[in-house]
Amino acid sequence: MSSCMSGFGGMPSAELKSKGLRQLKEEHPPLRSQMEGLFSLTQKIDKDIDIEVNFQELITKVKEFQAALDPHSEREEGVLFPMMGTYIGTTSGPIAVMEYEHDQAKAHIKSFLEQAAGSPASPDELKKLAGYIQNAYFILTEHFNKEENVLFPMAERMLSDEEKEELYQRIQEIK
Repeated sequence: MSSCMSGFGGMPSAELKSKGLRQLKEEHPPLRSQMEGLFSLTQKIDKDIDIEVNFQELITKVKEFQAALDPHSEREEGVLFPMMGTYIGTTSGPIAVMEYEHDQAKAHIKSFLEQAAGSPASPDELKKLAGYIQNAYFILTEHFNKEENVLFPMAERMLSDEEKEELYQRIQEIK
C-alpha cells in the first residue's frame, strides 16, 4: 500500500506555519529516539547478547514507547486525518495508507506485548518476538518520513487558517 503515496512525492515542501502541524512533526524526534533504543535492544537480542536481560528491558521500553505513541497517533487519527479526509477522502490514497501503517505498527507492538507476557521462552522464541518490534520500527521510520515530507506539507497547503487553528486546539485536548 505504501506505493499509494508515490503519486504525492513530487510536491514541493511547504514550511509548516500551522502550530498544530508543527507540533505533530516535533513529536517525531523523541519517538524516533525511543524507536532507535528499541531497535538497538532487538539487535542485541539477535546477537545473543544478554538475551533475557535485554528482552526484559525491551518489554519495559516498548510499554514506555506505546504510552508516548498512542496520544500522538490519536492526534493524527482523530483530528488531522479526518480534517484532511474531507478534501481527499479516507478510503484510499494518503490517509488510508497512513491509517493502515498506524494499524500495522500497533498490531506488531500489541502482538509483542501479548506474547512477551506469556511463559518463559527459549532464546529463539525471544528473538522471534523481538522481530515484531523490528517490524514496527521499520514501518514507523518510513511512516514518519512520509508524514514529514508529504502529508504535513500537504495539510499545510490544504487546510484553511481556521481549520489549522481548530487542528491545534483539538490536538491540545489529547493528552
